[in-house]
Amino acid sequence: MYIAMNRFKVAKGNEEGFENIWLNRETYLEEMPGFIAFHMLKGPEREDHTLYSSHTVWRSYEDFEAWTKSEQFRKVHSRAPESKPLYMGHPEFEGFQVIQEVKPGSAATPTAAE
Repeated sequence: MYIAMNRFKVAKGNEEGFENIWLNRETYLEEMPGFIAFHMLKGPEREDHTLYSSHTVWRSYEDFEAWTKSEQFRKVHSRAPESKPLYMGHPEFEGFQVIQEVKPGSAATPTAAE
């Protein structure tokens, strides 16, 4: 599995607008082979911003990479300039290869490398 994350520093007072953009947008993710899940997370509040993180879970890095080159990706990101004034700086991307997964009722075992 592969997890792709973006962190957003949302300027104080813009949290509701930022959340509304995410909650009301079309993602097109469900159209993509290898897509497993998406989460938008609201994190700690700081003096000047609130931290948010989005992450998608993919079957493999190759599936994630195909998403970044897809028409669906271009469509969903075409609205990005509308939301930019809501957060500080650029989103910070982080990508992770899953090396272990633990689920209820199963032993903690390493995942097979893709």
